[in-house]
Amino acid sequence: MKKSILIVEDELKIRFLLRDYLVKDEFNVFEASNGEEGLITFSKEKIDLIILDIMMPKMDGLTMLRKLREVSSIPVILLTAKGEEENKLEGYDYGADDYVTKPFSPKVLIAKVKVLLKRTRQNLDSSIQNFNDLSINQLSHEVKINDIDITLSPKEYELLIYLINNQGIALSRDNILDNVWGIDYYGDIRTVDTNIKRLREKLLDKASYIVTVRGSGYKFEVK
Repeated sequence: MKKSILIVEDELKIRFLLRDYLVKDEFNVFEASNGEEGLITFSKEKIDLIILDIMMPKMDGLTMLRKLREVSSIPVILLTAKGEEENKLEGYDYGADDYVTKPFSPKVLIAKVKVLLKRTRQNLDSSIQNFNDLSINQLSHEVKINDIDITLSPKEYELLIYLINNQGIALSRDNILDNVWGIDYYGDIRTVDTNIKRLREKLLDKASYIVTVRGSGYKFEVK
């Protein structure tokens, strides 16, 4: 399947040049001329990597990157001008994965794109845990049963991950409540039981992996 790249660059000449090289390498390409357009495109399309210029009108690249990192860990390559050393450092602080200084070689940039995509794929693959066709990818937050996506609420997902990360250990309801909902949560332990029930319903034939421990709480155990 083709990977999709979003180019966020206000200079048409550079944008078109990158687009031509990426299309030649069989990437799907989306374009935006500033950070605002970039965020809108990102929200509407399935993007695998972003090439992001720093200096742009309306919303600059660093502002877009900061907003992007609030919701996504997608790979980002920054395009920077010479003399923007502080911006480069700020970009790394915001979570940029790499940068290229203008003027740049399109071939070098495409090589960086391929390396980042490969590294991301390897990280995703290594983050997948599989329990007899129940698979959990903790990077992408995907839960599947027999390759079919299972939709969990954020708390159901956190609960499942906490149980899995403590596989085989009997966890009390108080312990689960503190670690999943936080010590400042004012609800009672029935919250745990309610969410365990919902989680089991969604796990279908894998529900038995969540074992009730009498007098204690629950544990994750693959029989």
